[in-house]
Amino acid sequence: MGALMKKVGPLRLELTPLHSPFEALARAIVYQQLHARAASTIFGRVCERVGHGKAFTPAKVLATPETALREAGLSANKLAALLDLARKTEDGTVPPLARVRRMPDADLVDHFTQVRGIGPWTVEMLLIFRLGRPDVLPVDDYGVRKGFMLAYQQDEMPRPKALLEFGERWRPWRTVASWYLWRATELPPESFK
Repeated sequence: MGALMKKVGPLRLELTPLHSPFEALARAIVYQQLHARAASTIFGRVCERVGHGKAFTPAKVLATPETALREAGLSANKLAALLDLARKTEDGTVPPLARVRRMPDADLVDHFTQVRGIGPWTVEMLLIFRLGRPDVLPVDDYGVRKGFMLAYQQDEMPRPKALLEFGERWRPWRTVASWYLWRATELPPESFK
């Protein structure tokens, strides 16, 4: 890892502040498996119908006609996930921001993955890029696994369980290791010879 860190240079992890777990997860649902530009357009249309910023609330999502949300560009699955998120935010399954800030990572994964369409990877990205948690290793992430293969000159990508075991040596800074493994995929192949 030290050699990779020297090749890449200083850590430049950029965080986007988290103002609302509901809004961040809603955005994640809309952005899943879409090009960023298309997802941004769709999410913008959803916000036009529901409200922007603090006006984007679970109650307003639930009060918005489903046809209006579908016309914004949401697929049936994304609409179902967004409505489930709104309901689970209202019932407390998705905790408010003050509580989220105090909760351990594993508890957040447990809570957020109860929402349709939210898996561990989505929560891990929120932990890293929105909450700035220092000890997250997304072992199912293709880029992290590929970066490990390159940096450690392996013939194939590690299985998630093997990467999790190896990653124990990076505690309590596994987010930093993840960031560097992502950067490894951006380096020319000859960097690892």
